[in-house]
Amino acid sequence: MRFHTEAEAAAVCDLVEEWQERYQRILGHRLVFASDEYYLLANRAFPDPESYEGFPMHEDGIGMARTFEIEFAGLTDTATGPKSGFFSWVDGAPHEGYRAPRTTGAAGGLLQIRPSKSAPIGVLTSTYGARILEPLIAQLGRTDTRIIAVPNKFFGGNIGVAGLMVGEDIARVLAEQPEGHRYLLPDVCLSGGRFLDGTSPDDLPRLVEVIATDGLALRAALEGSTS
Repeated sequence: MRFHTEAEAAAVCDLVEEWQERYQRILGHRLVFASDEYYLLANRAFPDPESYEGFPMHEDGIGMARTFEIEFAGLTDTATGPKSGFFSWVDGAPHEGYRAPRTTGAAGGLLQIRPSKSAPIGVLTSTYGARILEPLIAQLGRTDTRIIAVPNKFFGGNIGVAGLMVGEDIARVLAEQPEGHRYLLPDVCLSGGRFLDGTSPDDLPRLVEVIATDGLALRAALEGSTS
């Protein structure tokens, strides 16, 4: 398999938006959506928040970037949070959805292992995630915070989403990072406290803080430090 070219991704976006107009006119809603990945590949701005009609397919990577921006900017007090994607509407679907809980632990919460609050911060994310987070972090004007992109070699090098980051790749990148810094890891790459390659945050060469994958959680983690 190969990446879509920029022209191919742009053609997909154009086609989806064309059909959205038709469905909107006939059915009253857009019905079809392009994933965030297509807009990144096409080097296009994401659609306006209203175009996602409440973000019903947020878990499927449709509108995640827009909701993250809204949350990070403080324009909402509620995170969109994980949903169960297409199957969330099925009668009898598990209350927590078909995805296993992201993290584990005695308290059932997120793993919180923190160095000094004054330590520099590295935000771990995927290569696509870095393109979304870097301008948001730049707006803060903080010199103590950096984005650390994790290339996904485990799945062959052509995967760029945060949800498919694995411990092997994260460990390789973290091994080159200095000790004593705060490293923030989005929980979307975990299922039942483990990465898809079977490893866990405890196997990483640096201590990490696992935070919810939304803009509110990232903003709170950054505000809890001293710049």
